Formats: sequence, C-alpha cells, structure tokens
Amino acid sequence: MQIKIIETNVIVPSPPPFTDDHFLQLTHLDNDPNLRVTFRYVRAYHNTNSSPSNPSHVISDAISAALVHYYPLAATIRPRPDRRFELFCSNGQGVPLIIASADSTLDSVGYLDDPAADFVEHLAPDPNPEEAMSTPCMLQLTVFNCGGFTLGAAIHHSLCDGMGATQFFNAAAEFTRGATRASVEPVWDRAGLLAPRDPPRIGAPVLHECLSLDKGFPPYGQAEAVGPVVRECFHVRDEWVEKFKGELLEQSGLNFTTFEALGAFIWRAKIKAIGLPSDEKVTFAYSINVRRLVTPALPASYWGNGCVPMYVNLTAKELTSKPLSSVADLIKKSKSNATDEYVRSFIDFQELHYEDGITAGKEVSGFTDWRHLRHSSVDFGWGGPVTVLPLSRNLLGSVEPCFFLPPSSSSAGVGKKDGFKVLVTMRESAVPAFREEMEKFGCLEGDLLSRI
Repeated sequence: MQIKIIETNVIVPSPPPFTDDHFLQLTHLDNDPNLRVTFRYVRAYHNTNSSPSNPSHVISDAISAALVHYYPLAATIRPRPDRRFELFCSNGQGVPLIIASADSTLDSVGYLDDPAADFVEHLAPDPNPEEAMSTPCMLQLTVFNCGGFTLGAAIHHSLCDGMGATQFFNAAAEFTRGATRASVEPVWDRAGLLAPRDPPRIGAPVLHECLSLDKGFPPYGQAEAVGPVVRECFHVRDEWVEKFKGELLEQSGLNFTTFEALGAFIWRAKIKAIGLPSDEKVTFAYSINVRRLVTPALPASYWGNGCVPMYVNLTAKELTSKPLSSVADLIKKSKSNATDEYVRSFIDFQELHYEDGITAGKEVSGFTDWRHLRHSSVDFGWGGPVTVLPLSRNLLGSVEPCFFLPPSSSSAGVGKKDGFKVLVTMRESAVPAFREEMEKFGCLEGDLLSRI
C-alpha cells in the first residue's frame, strides 16, 4: 500500500484565545523524564455517510475551534534552567495537519486490525526530538479509496496523557456535530493542583525500592542495548483467558483480573525468551489513573498527565521460577500502593531528585490496557473509530511495551469480536522463543500451568 503526502496545513485557533505572549508551567508529573517522548497513535474511521463531507475540511475546522480551548497544544516546549520543561505560547502558533491519501481501501487492510503491519507507521507523524519540542502536537489525515480515513496523532507526552488527548479530540468532534461551545471547559492549573509539598518528603517507602538514581542512565537509554525491536500482534480468545484464570484460581485460591493474569504470563514469557542472567533485575511497570485518587480529586476536566507509574521488581530467576499465580499476586498487591500519599511522594521524589537521573532500571517491561479507555467516543460525524492503534515504542521507561487492545469494531465484520489483541514490542532476537510461549497459551488441551 502506498501513502502519498498531499499537503501540510497549519491549523491555528480561531478566534485567537489570547493577546499577549506568555509561559505556562507544567507539573512534576508532566516533567517525569520518562514522558520526554512523543506518543503516537491512529484512529481509523469507516465511511458510513451516504453523502460524506470532505473529512479534511471538517476536521480542520473542528481542530481550529477546539484549539481555542486547548491552545497549549500549539505552543512550543522550552527547557528551564532547572532542566524541566515549560510552554511558550505566542499568537500565530498552530498544529500541523498533514493531508495524505492511500491507494487502498480500509477493508483491504483489515481496518488496521493487524497492528504489526509495516505501513501503519506511515499513518501518523513521526517527529524527531527537536521537532517534537517546537511542534509538540502534529496530526495526519489519510483518506483511503473507500472514503474512509485515519487520523494519526503525535503528541509530546509532557503536554498530556492519553485521557487528556482524548478530551481534546472529543471537544473537536463535538464541534463537527453542531456544538457551538465545548461541553467540557478544560482546566490547566498544572502547578497548583499537583505541586510538591513544602517541604517535600517521601512517605511511600516503596518508591526507594522501585526507583534508583543514575545520572548516566538517560530515559530509554537501553534502546541501543537491546538492538532492533519489532512488533508482534496476538489475538487472545476469551476462553483461553478464562481457562487460564481458572487454573490460577485452583493453584492459589485467588481471583485475578485479565490484566494481572495475562500480564504475569507475558512478562515471564518475554524474560524467558530474552534469556537474561538469573540475577538481572527485571521490572513490570504500569500506570494508574490518579485523578480521583488524590485528595482533593482533580477536576473532571483536568487534561494534564494524571497517572503515576507502579512497579513490581524481581530478578530474572525469581520471575521464571515462581508459580505464575505468585507473580500475578505481586501485580495485584502492587495496586494497594496507589494512594494519595504515593502520588504526593512520587511528585516530591521528582522535586528532590530530578537532576539525579531517576530510573526504574534497564529491563523494564511496560504494560498498558487500552480496552476500556473510551477512545471510540471520538465521533467526527462518521461514527466512532472502528480501530484505535498505538504506535509508540516508549512506555514507562520501557522500549518493549505491551498493549492490550480491543478488536476492530468494523461494521464490515472484519474485527474478531471474541477476545482482544495483545500488541507486544520486543527485541527481534527473542521473537521466535516468545512465539512458542504464546502458542502454549493458545492451546486449550491439558493444563496450561504444567506446560509453562
């Protein structure tokens, strides 16, 4: 499939939301070194209208209207003397919207139901680090022969997390459906709502257990060490998961969520496939939404980074030799650390040690669950997206992230409704061994736990 770039338009907020140039401050969560990356993803839309409007005109106008409320997305990111970031806002700044065409139909490529396909990389902008600072939000609209289209986004993570970005896109979508004002007025107040305490203090000892200080270890510094990485996508059927959780219940007497159970399985399968030394420290990392966890709760319309990382640490030998139920239980128990004190301590840890090189280690496996994040709510008039696909390779200090994804909801029936997808990024050398582990998971005959 060939994708052709037609033009690039810079979308500015209309009417201008301010008159004087100014700076905006970011929180310590926004300034987490692990968020100095661009998160990239794509939404695919099926052409359902009998007389469709030109999506480039519709979405351009919608983005312009939404930027009146979310104009920091058009700002530039600048480093402060203390090495943290802030935003510089000036009149005339805008968000680039790349207009492209694809010489294929969405149906012929399965509505992007295979996240590992090479062409998907070309459906979203991919700015280099310098471009990401000067243009922290970039979009790409690619129209397919069938009239369907994809909307790709590349947004610097310091501006917002996935929930914040979805809030912006939902606001834009409201304008396409006839709204004259955003139903949710975004709240900025980054420094006020999530400021460090005075004096800062670390009241959650688990942070010292999970994080270390190493000025010579930059975020994602292990990318070169692991070598080439590739994406692998696996379809996970509901009956496989239920059988597996049933076996864990028999083994331990504990009930586990799908994220806890399958996360433990994939984490161990990855480490076994890589073949690390037995004493190597390995980390399971995931993030948890703290918007309602902190006291007082963040406003519902707060669109900054509202998650903190959670960790489980083991040695490679411990991970591969422990019963899987024990590993899943460690993930379950780690959730109990998610308290207001943990969040405040994480912020204070950033305040005290920001320039000391905060790291969770080099063998970090980042996990995130996109199955219930309501990405499908973004409706520009063609219905919600049939597929939402992450393209990021950096997550929570990991260059080998794992995403749990919903199947395509294409009205054409391309997406499999049974189960969900697991998108794993991992070093190329470990893929054959990892596939063997995943094949064991998909075999319903016999006892899975005895095979692994």
